[in-house]
Amino acid sequence: MTHVAIIGGGPGGYEAALVARRSGADVTLIDRDGLGGSTVLTDCVPSKTLIATSDLLTEVGTSAELGVEIPSTPRADLASVNARVLRLAQAQSRDIEDRLRSAGVEIVKGTGRIDAPGTVVAATDEGERVVAADSILLATGAHPRVSPDAQPDGERILTWEQVYGLDEIPEHLIVVGSGVTGAEFASAYNGLGAQVTLVSSRDRVLPGEDPDAANLIENVFTRRGMTVMGNSRMASVNRDGERVVVTLTDGRTVEGSHCLLALGSIPNTADLGLDAVGVETDDGGFIAVDKVSRTSVPGIYAAGDCTGVLMLASVAAQQGRIAMAHLLGDAVNPLSRLKVSSNIFTSPEIATVGLSQRQIEERGLVVDATILPLASNPRAKMQGVHDGFVKLFARQGIGTLVGGVVVGPRASELIHPVSVAVSAQLTADHIAEAFTVYPSMSGSVAEAARRLHRLV
Repeated sequence: MTHVAIIGGGPGGYEAALVARRSGADVTLIDRDGLGGSTVLTDCVPSKTLIATSDLLTEVGTSAELGVEIPSTPRADLASVNARVLRLAQAQSRDIEDRLRSAGVEIVKGTGRIDAPGTVVAATDEGERVVAADSILLATGAHPRVSPDAQPDGERILTWEQVYGLDEIPEHLIVVGSGVTGAEFASAYNGLGAQVTLVSSRDRVLPGEDPDAANLIENVFTRRGMTVMGNSRMASVNRDGERVVVTLTDGRTVEGSHCLLALGSIPNTADLGLDAVGVETDDGGFIAVDKVSRTSVPGIYAAGDCTGVLMLASVAAQQGRIAMAHLLGDAVNPLSRLKVSSNIFTSPEIATVGLSQRQIEERGLVVDATILPLASNPRAKMQGVHDGFVKLFARQGIGTLVGGVVVGPRASELIHPVSVAVSAQLTADHIAEAFTVYPSMSGSVAEAARRLHRLV
């Protein structure tokens, strides 16, 4: 019987635990903050629940186009919204704990560290407990990065983990950072009715994303009243009574009621005992792993945000599953970044899979590309959808789909057929020939594929 010790109860940890139990291993999972980790308790589940409320208000705000008159302007009760957010997060965490216990996973509430190869020490309220294991999985996640010149106080200067303590919609929220997290929260609070200023150190919002998608989102943001400050780097954030002042490196200042810091993440790898056993990390503290989640030390695996490999809950979960399959001798497919689909939950959403336009150019691949605006879709017209598109990339001559971008409402759902095609190395013709419902948003995916038709 193999005994696996897992440190961390987020998606990487709990999915690994379930796979290991199904394969017959004994599992001890050491968790500090609550099952589900930051994904469930402070990050993905809470933020997307908040965004769901914002999206509803955005849709209601455009109802006049569909012939629906709202007698008064709808507003969100942020205290109620955040109470619901936290209830759902806790309920999801309890569901995960119940599932793990039903599967026979031993759960130890405490902080774990590696004491020696094959030995984990858990610091609990009752004292230290030594767990001997044949293999160890590290799935400790990450936490928000802050700056010495911008210290959160949990009231006016906030990280994304602290916003759910707000009882009222900020009068003027300054979001520092225009990556995925910054863009999502800026979009959400803009939809909730707050005045929002987005401070971006780069020349555009979402600088790492598809340029057509990023430009569209920035145009939507500004059209909806958001102030986007490009090429503006934060120097400091200070509180002045009930106001906050963001000072930029060029001397300009921005004053608001609240500031949300979206400066990236730091892996939770300190005090894990990595140096003592020789587990390699990079300069940022992320654990180095290969495509089957192995670290530099035999018998020690790692999964999730602590590895810095595409910091997505879905990737963390897959890394954990792969690690246990590899450890326990099951069939395993190494993680392929090019098959990972991801979504940015702005309004509209941005979903991507496969090679990006930049990666295609860097690799010198010869592809055919097409971009089809959603505004031409009959279902979009019926629903009053004006912003969005489907963009596909196919290898020239053979038609194999290598990447795609969908921007629009529920893009996270529309990307799936493109993801299947990229994963299975299907051609544009395969997607074009599959039936779609008329009228439907998915019809635009098929139509974009038809525009890529090539005789092979």
